[in-house]
Amino acid sequence: MASKGAGMAFSQKSHRLTSDAEKSRVTGIVHEKLLDDYLHRIFSSTDRAPTAATSRKLLNFQNLPEHLDQLLHVDEEAEEEEESQGKVEGRLGPSTVVLDHTGGFEGLLLVDDDLLGVIGHSNFGTIRSTTCVYKGKWVYEVLISSQGLMQIGWCTINCRFNQEEGVGDTHNSYAYDGNRVRKWNVTTTNYGKAWAAGDIVSCLIDLDEGTLSFCLNGVSLGTAFENLSRGLGMAYFPAISLSFKESVAFNFGSRPLRYPVGYRPLQDPPSADLVRAQELLGCFQAVLSVELDPVQGRLVEKESSEWQLQGQPTVLLTLAHIFHRFAPLLRKVYLVEAVLMSFLLGVVEAGTPAQAQSVVHQVLDLLWLFMEDYEMQDCLKQLMMSLLRLYRFSPIVPDLGLQIRYLRLTIAILSHEKSRKFLLSHVLFDVLRSVVFFYIKSPLRVEEAGLQELIPTTWWPHRSSREGKDSKEVKDETSEERLRRRAYERGCQRLKKRIEVVEELQVQILKLLLNNQDDNGGEASRYIFLTKFRKFLQENASSRGNMPMLCPPEYMVCFLHRLISALRYYWDEYKASNPCATFSDEAYIPPQVFYNGKVDYFDLQRLGGLLSHLRKTLKDDLASKANILIDPLELQAATMDDLDEDEEPAPAAAQRPMQALAMGGALPLPRPSWLSSPTLGRANRFLSTAAVSLMTPRRPLSTSEKVKVRTLSAEQRTREDIEGSQWNEGLLVGRPPEEPEQPLTENSLLEVLDGAIMMYNLSVHQQLGKMVGVSDDVNEYAMALRDTEDKLRRCPKRRKDILAELTKSQKVFSEKLDHLSRRLAWVHATVYSQEKMQDIYWLLRVCLRTIEHGDRTGPLFAFMPEFYLSVAINSYSALKNYFGPVHSMEELPGYEETLTRLAAILAKHFADTRIVGTADIRDSLMQALASYVCYPNSLRAVERIPEEQRIAMVRSLLAPYEQRPWAQTNWILVRLWRGCGFGYRYTRLPHLLKTKPEDANLPSLQKPCPSTLLQQHMADLLREGPDVAPSFLNSVLNQLNWAFSEFIGMIQEIQQAAERLERNFVDSRQLKVCATCFDLSVSLLRVLEMTITLVPEIFLDWAQPTSEMLLRRLAQLLNQVLNRVTAERNLFDRVVTLRLPGLESVDHYPILVAVTGILVRLLVHGPASGTERATSVLLADPCFQLRSICYLLGQPEPPTPGTALPAPDQKRFSLQSYTDYISVEELAQVEQMLAHLTSASAQAAAASLPTSEEDLCPICYAHPISAVFQPCGHKSCKACINQHLMNNKDCFFCKATIMSVEDWDKAASASATSSAA
Repeated sequence: MASKGAGMAFSQKSHRLTSDAEKSRVTGIVHEKLLDDYLHRIFSSTDRAPTAATSRKLLNFQNLPEHLDQLLHVDEEAEEEEESQGKVEGRLGPSTVVLDHTGGFEGLLLVDDDLLGVIGHSNFGTIRSTTCVYKGKWVYEVLISSQGLMQIGWCTINCRFNQEEGVGDTHNSYAYDGNRVRKWNVTTTNYGKAWAAGDIVSCLIDLDEGTLSFCLNGVSLGTAFENLSRGLGMAYFPAISLSFKESVAFNFGSRPLRYPVGYRPLQDPPSADLVRAQELLGCFQAVLSVELDPVQGRLVEKESSEWQLQGQPTVLLTLAHIFHRFAPLLRKVYLVEAVLMSFLLGVVEAGTPAQAQSVVHQVLDLLWLFMEDYEMQDCLKQLMMSLLRLYRFSPIVPDLGLQIRYLRLTIAILSHEKSRKFLLSHVLFDVLRSVVFFYIKSPLRVEEAGLQELIPTTWWPHRSSREGKDSKEVKDETSEERLRRRAYERGCQRLKKRIEVVEELQVQILKLLLNNQDDNGGEASRYIFLTKFRKFLQENASSRGNMPMLCPPEYMVCFLHRLISALRYYWDEYKASNPCATFSDEAYIPPQVFYNGKVDYFDLQRLGGLLSHLRKTLKDDLASKANILIDPLELQAATMDDLDEDEEPAPAAAQRPMQALAMGGALPLPRPSWLSSPTLGRANRFLSTAAVSLMTPRRPLSTSEKVKVRTLSAEQRTREDIEGSQWNEGLLVGRPPEEPEQPLTENSLLEVLDGAIMMYNLSVHQQLGKMVGVSDDVNEYAMALRDTEDKLRRCPKRRKDILAELTKSQKVFSEKLDHLSRRLAWVHATVYSQEKMQDIYWLLRVCLRTIEHGDRTGPLFAFMPEFYLSVAINSYSALKNYFGPVHSMEELPGYEETLTRLAAILAKHFADTRIVGTADIRDSLMQALASYVCYPNSLRAVERIPEEQRIAMVRSLLAPYEQRPWAQTNWILVRLWRGCGFGYRYTRLPHLLKTKPEDANLPSLQKPCPSTLLQQHMADLLREGPDVAPSFLNSVLNQLNWAFSEFIGMIQEIQQAAERLERNFVDSRQLKVCATCFDLSVSLLRVLEMTITLVPEIFLDWAQPTSEMLLRRLAQLLNQVLNRVTAERNLFDRVVTLRLPGLESVDHYPILVAVTGILVRLLVHGPASGTERATSVLLADPCFQLRSICYLLGQPEPPTPGTALPAPDQKRFSLQSYTDYISVEELAQVEQMLAHLTSASAQAAAASLPTSEEDLCPICYAHPISAVFQPCGHKSCKACINQHLMNNKDCFFCKATIMSVEDWDKAASASATSSAA
């Protein structure tokens, strides 16, 4: 703009106003008297009395600049000039105070772009400011972004810090620590009160009196230190020491202090500019409240909401004069926050939302009209930065009035189209962390948030089963408890209604950002949002593990729910105007989105592996099923190590030389921001995309008309690239034949939905699990309170000392429960409400439908990102485990159908050969299925899936265990059997009944719920072919041999460590692995028991070629287990007696009962011929000891045949001691088995003949040689060679390949040899 003066010209983009060449014509528009009245009305000083019309100077546009100069004149220019040069008594250093990031720090710290926010990135980093003080009274504020270990205060330049000692740990340094509620100066004492995230600490130093004090949120904490060292060379710097990941933001005076206390801020406010800005704002407000009526020649008072700019030259010239001086001031942070922000907030508070929005629109229109673009953009940026900061760190008040106030202003600003598009394009996701606007923080101080008044009566739920609501809880409830619960629920409803007001405002913000009808003169807001949203997702997906770069999970949770609400609103709105579309209740992502390259999934793993690999191997399927051709140059450029950069076209690569250069050299350390200031600049990150543009007409296409694709960056995509056009399907290019031709909804909404699912996978599920901790804390304190009350009732009245301690404990627990129950009400309203549960349920159903549609595409299913399966699994887990007991998944619509659909997906895809991505997703599918069959409702859902799918699932479970996660597979089979086996009806092991379970809702602690239907499928499949049962059982026996051998080896090491004199502690990991091997051994034995029960002929029908071998191997392993566990004073006994933490599950009962179940099935329940074969094999094994069988009934020695069993020794293990777990019939079967084996062993001993050592098998030395290998001629028993050939075809001795095995008899061989001789 031109300089001041009468010849001043105001040049703008769309109009030209002058006050020199055309002065006569302009002043002739209105009467001279009316113009004078108008200008005096507008430009009267706010602190001067209005002058009479007769005595005042006549005002017009010729002398208005001079009048404005007098109006804005400030008398303190000389002082301001001195202050601007930093010459202020008592202060040394630059006038603009920031953190000294060049030399005034110790340790590794991450400093924000504005040099005011800092994050600790080492053990205990320290940093000070660039300015110090030596005289006077000074203050600065620190905004606490995280509530961890920090020491905030003052230090001198001579203080030396390190990674262990920070501010307050040395002489002449003083600090306040609100985490530990202490003050520090070499020594430490209690001081102040605890701070929380969002608090503001004011640090005050009085160098005239030599005192130092602190305030928390404007409330003085008292004098902390006195008699500070002063004098020559003593000057104090603001300083902070903070531990890893802790963060704060400083305000030395660059913004208005939140809590002024009468001390001088380190950085002086722009006082003169502040006065001018306030005067100019008053003039601007006067313009908005007055209208000219040239017809009647008078001024008309107007409400600001009714004022309209009608293009009158007088008004335009007046505003131009105002903004000529006002615009440069509105670029300064301090003035934007102190003047413009205060004005706009006043507008919002004064009227209804519609009136406020009207005024704000008028103001923004005028700002855009009279300010240069760069000025307006700076102003808007600073305005939103201040607004977000105020919203994020405002205290929680009972009616959430502060949050509502800031959100209403945000909505009013974003309702202005031009401002919204600028903010979306350049500020909301690039400079600001706008996700903060969708977060409702949890009050850590219940009293200050007013929750005591809102919820005067507290109550806490008892722990209930997460499989459904616990009816016992309601049944045992007293009338007093019922009244308390209902009063508490009413309070929770009051709180929820207040929170819903804030949530609705947040949804309105997202509706504005997702508006796609504002494409007048540019791109619609929704498509700008999509580009920024995708970049936001990429940042968080690629920065997992780098915590400072991640959006905090608690922000993600709120953002996701608001996004789902806005998304479903637009989805159903589109359906209302397009009957062929679908409702949001039937939403899913079409499968072509995953392989046509339109949506960028960064480096996220696909189900089939790397994207470049899939494009190479499935290019023919893409061509035949989806009519898509991949550019051969892209296929050639794609490598296994780099799958995203090859998808970027050369022009896009050429546009980013700086990023390419940075990738080859040292990258600057990014300045993360989530834990500190919300208004940081962000480092440019490489953004890859695979957006595809359709070059040929839409379907139907002939075989020769394939779709050629080219890649576009996310920034290059247009509305047509996403939504499509008449000849372009946009985001849905490459539709497979299985998909309907009619679109589900607008393509842009599909991309938003895809992003929402990705958000859940990134961190939302993790946060949902974390917030359950509040409920767990309530349960623990409630249990402690009940125990204390029970002790009070039992305590004798004469023990007053004990009564006093118990009463004190009761009071502490009650107060803690009151606090936690109110916090729990807040958590339930913001995180676990019924509406939030329905959002997660909707996402689950979207994922299920997406997976089902993707599965129909055959091999192209491999293109689906892994996170869709992860979200389906995790969202179901969250619904089942995190939202109870207040809400139950059973109440959701379509619950049974959803369970069945998820069961079908788990049953089909846990062994899907198309899923070859990371091992994590395969393990997750297996574990999800294992958990699924533990609960009655979900197990019934598995039984409801189509029969062919059930059979296919069981067939996959019976596949050989090698080269796959066999432990989880075995666990699934065990759960199908639990409740049917010998003594296998327990939920917890007998010896653990008196201990408290870690989590009663764990799948392993659920009541037995066997599935006879799936057991029957298993039996049918094992009988189906000659190879199914042998291969399955061979792998089970191999794994049992490995697991039990590993277990024995580990307990030997544990025993040796326990017996050392130095009493070394055993590694907890080793104990855990040892217990896991034991549990695996037990579960494998149970699978064998189930197999023998369902299909005994596999072991007992020796007409089958492998039956004898399998039976001998089984007998060998059973005898090995029995001998190791039942030997007198053996290793197993000693380790069990130690009861080491981590080995709680290791006990005699589970493993001996499993072995007993197998033996009973073989020797008691089988047919006579089978029992005889089993008995002979068992007794023929050289490891068999009848004493081990006697041990089961507590007998040290075998009884004499024909005599009754003596009573068991109470000190010994005996199945007879577990009457609650083992029935009388089962005990009788064990006694029958013992009597049978006693008799059979006596007969076998009498009939046995001595065998020469030369005739024994050289492998096992247990059986006579009975087989010869061809062609090498080496020999062994049949059992050894048959077992060996199950896994290997090489000879034991010479490693030659065995072509055949023939029977060998010594006598026949000797006679053949003599005949040949």
